[in-house]
Amino acid sequence: MTSQKFLKTGITCAVALVLAAQAVRTAYAAETREPFIPRLVNSSTIPENGDVNPYGVAFVPDRFPPGGSISPGDVLVSNFNSSSNLQGTGTTIVQMRPDQALAPPGSATTFFASSLPGLSTALGVLEGGFVLVGNVPTTDGTFGTIGQGSLQVIDRYGHLLHTWTDATYLDGPWDLTLDDHGATAHVFVSSVLNGTVSRLDLEVTSGAVVVTGKVTIASGYSHVPNAAAVVLGPTGLAFDAATDVLYVASTADNAVYAVGKARERTSTAGRGSLVFDDPHLRGPLALRIAPDGNLLTANGDAVRPDVLQPSEIVEFTREGRFVREFNVDSSQGGAFGLDTLVSGPQRFNFAVVDDVTNTLSVYALGDRRP
Repeated sequence: MTSQKFLKTGITCAVALVLAAQAVRTAYAAETREPFIPRLVNSSTIPENGDVNPYGVAFVPDRFPPGGSISPGDVLVSNFNSSSNLQGTGTTIVQMRPDQALAPPGSATTFFASSLPGLSTALGVLEGGFVLVGNVPTTDGTFGTIGQGSLQVIDRYGHLLHTWTDATYLDGPWDLTLDDHGATAHVFVSSVLNGTVSRLDLEVTSGAVVVTGKVTIASGYSHVPNAAAVVLGPTGLAFDAATDVLYVASTADNAVYAVGKARERTSTAGRGSLVFDDPHLRGPLALRIAPDGNLLTANGDAVRPDVLQPSEIVEFTREGRFVREFNVDSSQGGAFGLDTLVSGPQRFNFAVVDDVTNTLSVYALGDRRP
């Protein structure tokens, strides 16, 4: 009887230990499992001088050098309008640090103030330590006074280093994207005033960025004046380094195209191949590749607007299949700039502006494919 009692006691203790271990594992799994609800940080984009109408959005990449005013994971936003709300007169790039939430609503921090007005969606950050921003100026907010603009190079401390102008390759630099290799890079720029996309080949050192080549790799996109948006033309660009394909969102054509051999091309491919012209498009603007591999574009509502679907971000596959959409604002014209991080340790990987409320939303999103 005594042996049986000890045996039963031993079995009971063993079962209790197993159950306790299972409870610990369950609790640990619950604590470490990726949450379903995404992390989200919101911030005003209005700096001290009152600039409004946020356009460009860019994450600071993981290998960006330390010691400057901006750090990896920070988000930059360029403003197109001044405090008077005239389009093409804004001069500031503001910054936000989502991991530390250092920029709550109402306190956007100015990273750079330009002497050239009309900072556009053409905003990008080189991992060598430099920021690129385009400008498309006006004096009165209308197409009648629109200027050619330029591309400016800023160091990590917010100091202007170079101003590039070119009537052919930078004729209204409206958006850009980067193929960044550290010491060298390709910057793809859409020109809203001549309907082209150019590639600038760069050499990057610790103290300068030098243009070593320029070529028009796509052309023939519609570009027209617009009373609400000043001008419509090729805008969003997204580069797939693995396939050497550049995707182009052409606002006035209400379509997204693909340009092959973008890194090595020495002549124009015309508009490229049509990828997406689904009825969900209503004037696509900014364009990026999502962490799940799909494409994201911001509808500006300047073409075929729908009051039931205003200010939406549209997700679609590279084969042109619509996936889903969501609204940035309940009124039209709010969606414009966006950016993504597709790799690296930064948890926040999706950022989008709302032009109506002058705010930036930064999300931590995973691959949510079913």
